[in-house]
Amino acid sequence: MPARYGRVMAQRAGGRALCALRGRLLPPGPAAARLGSSGPALQRAAGAEEADAEVSTRKKTFTEVQTERLEQADRSVLIRCPSKLNEKKLLQYLSSHGKIDNYFFFENRGVNALIEFSEKSSVTSLQAVTGIPKAAEHHVVPYKSRLFTFTLKNPGSQAAEERPVNLSPQSHIPVNELIPKLCSADSISSQMYILLNEYQLTEENIKLRYLACSLVRDFARAYFPDSTVKPFGSSVNTFGKLGCDVDMFLDFRDIQKRATQMKKGPFEIEYQMKRLPSERLATQKILSIIGDCLDNFGPGYSSVQKILNARCPLVKFSHQPTGFQCDLSVSNSIAIKCSELLYIYGCLDPRVRALVFSLRCWARVHGLTNSVPGTWITNFSLTMMIMFFLQKRSPPIIPTLDQLKELADEKDKHIIGGYDCSFVSDLSKIKPTKNTESLDELLCDFFQYFGNFDFRKNSLNLRKGKEVNKPESSPLYIWNPFEQDLNISKNVNQPQLEKFVAVARESAWILQKEDKTQQMVNKEPWGLAAVLIPFGKSNRNTMKNRTKGIGSETIKSLLDSLKLSDANNLQKAVGK
Repeated sequence: MPARYGRVMAQRAGGRALCALRGRLLPPGPAAARLGSSGPALQRAAGAEEADAEVSTRKKTFTEVQTERLEQADRSVLIRCPSKLNEKKLLQYLSSHGKIDNYFFFENRGVNALIEFSEKSSVTSLQAVTGIPKAAEHHVVPYKSRLFTFTLKNPGSQAAEERPVNLSPQSHIPVNELIPKLCSADSISSQMYILLNEYQLTEENIKLRYLACSLVRDFARAYFPDSTVKPFGSSVNTFGKLGCDVDMFLDFRDIQKRATQMKKGPFEIEYQMKRLPSERLATQKILSIIGDCLDNFGPGYSSVQKILNARCPLVKFSHQPTGFQCDLSVSNSIAIKCSELLYIYGCLDPRVRALVFSLRCWARVHGLTNSVPGTWITNFSLTMMIMFFLQKRSPPIIPTLDQLKELADEKDKHIIGGYDCSFVSDLSKIKPTKNTESLDELLCDFFQYFGNFDFRKNSLNLRKGKEVNKPESSPLYIWNPFEQDLNISKNVNQPQLEKFVAVARESAWILQKEDKTQQMVNKEPWGLAAVLIPFGKSNRNTMKNRTKGIGSETIKSLLDSLKLSDANNLQKAVGK
């Protein structure tokens, strides 16, 4: 094997265990052993060199991680591979264009490969030898992207050389396949880490997301040469689930920074630019033209929708080469700060991400959240409820936003649209928590805490980490951490909140009353697995009548178990 790419094959990022934060998240004991059984990924994850790399990654700031990953994406290409693929020969050919730092294969309408070169010049070299597709029936748009199709010149003679390749999974297993895995664990904590390992974004999937942003940026730079396109939200905040959409935004801040550095000489020099009456109108026009470019000229872009009259104008599209559904907006600065805040919380303690992933899965199973907009609790609102709960522990597991602001230095100070978005970015300045509670305790206590929360009177304030009186009558009021005059859960109506409280109480009752040993003997779901089964589909002998609503006998016994005075407390808690 040629040395040029031999090192790559020894160090490649294949499989699921390479998420940058994953090393710290595996619980000790049997669960950890099980999590290491995913094949080729184990070879890389087991090395001391990789462990050191993961520690280094965890210490990087949010901005440093984004900058590094965007730079990696800039020198990456996406290849649709031949149907009869010989991995060794493919890498050998690609190495003739330059050193390969990383690569992986994945399935999406055939086998595809993401190739990350060491230098951007290697991409240019590959483009220089690539031809325009021959189309007898259609005329092609001659846009030269970083998407390539490789076919064999003599497929018949090379059939014997075909070798299966290791494919990186790009979606998580369904819940019904997850339940048996959870039942084989030895504790609820282990169950929660198993779920996290199955559902979190892999290193490969993260690279693919940044490449999707980089490919859109290539189009944007045709009009705005210094612009960047960056992901935000679940793709970058450490809470992304395999299969989640890619939120990205077109950023012009680098242009503005560069302008402030070019004020030498005797003249004030400015570009002549189009002037529009409002920033919103400029945003709409920019997104409109980018949307048209993607729709008309972009290979693999489909279902392009320009939603320009929304509160935050955006372009929605499907990117077929990567398989992602994407939303593109412009300079969404506060959304990026929210992503950074959650990134910090996710990095501070491994229990944070395990709890969030488990509760998001729980909420989806019971219909408390939904992928389409509506009157239910969003994943973002639920995540903020979990952060608030962790701030309320004694001692707290994560700090409040005001405490993070106190640790901020000059470079961390940001005022966006009149809102103070300042908080520390250096993780090493934040003291580790002294809280030693297990995930078993935290899961059950979350259900009890919000099953008995006085939603009628109180709101959740993450800046202060305490309940405060609701400023208005929305059923659920969660203060936006930065735009303090906004309620991030304003969409939630009374019936959905009542459903959340009822299911939380039911789940607390299940965890308190279950006999783990007997359930394991009877091969029945227990712990986290028991609350991930829709209550109407559970064992009818033990869980009948659990979908009748607040007045059911199950809810009555649940209230008794939680030592509430009477059944009216449930309705009072949610302000009925």
